[in-house]
Amino acid sequence: MSDLRPTDYLGEIYATWATAIAQHPDMSLDLLRIVFDDWQRATVEPEGVTYNMRNLGGAPGMWVTPIDADPAHVLLFFHGGGFALGSSASHRKLVGHLAKALGVKAFIVDFRLAPEHPFPAQLDDGAAVFEALVREGFKASNITPVGDSAGGNLAISLVLQRLREDRPLPDQVVVMSPWLNMENSGATIDSNDATDFLITRAGLQANIDRYLSGRVAPNDPRVNPLYADFTRFPRLYVNAGSSESLFDDSVRLNDIARAAGVDVTFTVGEGMQHVYPFLAGRDLAVDEEIERIASWHRKGRQ
Repeated sequence: MSDLRPTDYLGEIYATWATAIAQHPDMSLDLLRIVFDDWQRATVEPEGVTYNMRNLGGAPGMWVTPIDADPAHVLLFFHGGGFALGSSASHRKLVGHLAKALGVKAFIVDFRLAPEHPFPAQLDDGAAVFEALVREGFKASNITPVGDSAGGNLAISLVLQRLREDRPLPDQVVVMSPWLNMENSGATIDSNDATDFLITRAGLQANIDRYLSGRVAPNDPRVNPLYADFTRFPRLYVNAGSSESLFDDSVRLNDIARAAGVDVTFTVGEGMQHVYPFLAGRDLAVDEEIERIASWHRKGRQ
């Protein structure tokens, strides 16, 4: 790893985690989950947003409600953490900033985690919450799946599953630094290794093994959207940091979706780390990116 820039607060957090994990290679998964809930430390608390816990569709999660939220639209948020870590607690402030900028409510689903619950438990929980939101009166078109990292995979995979099942689709999908390549072969895993302070090939493989658990091949389109048919996929917003090891996943997603005729907006945070929107409220460039997402989302609303 190269030296951190002094202003790279998210990189500092990631480097601290990486050091702790390297010093304690026998760290339990339970303790790792506690460490990763510290993700929220990067984000400034948004004003005018309330939170409450609730079960929806049989899955626990957190409602995130800005003042004067549009009652007709909702974000269905899938948190990152390699399918095994992360929670509504780690992501609530990030989602609060997104929901506030977009002027809508959000539900962060605390899907079941691997390896205790490998694929397809995470996707099943997301699908159940989507249907529960429909039963609560939201049109499928007005439910926007959003996700970061592994959660970006789940947000996209949920829509691809609904396409295969010929179910009503959302109009829009937003993903941040999506982790899609379960073959662990992305070009930037190596080329950006010196600038990414969190992700390693070995760490990715450990989470792949937890998630797939030998039940499905890593090139199966149900877990690896880079092998999926994106025909008729909704309009899609993708962002990623140029410094991150998973950058290649976003580049390939953009190319594959565009080739299938999808309306894609792809933005790159130059010099930014994995899931750089975590710096919401702390970094002007991040706040501007969140406003771009909000403008894009408002443009696509029915």
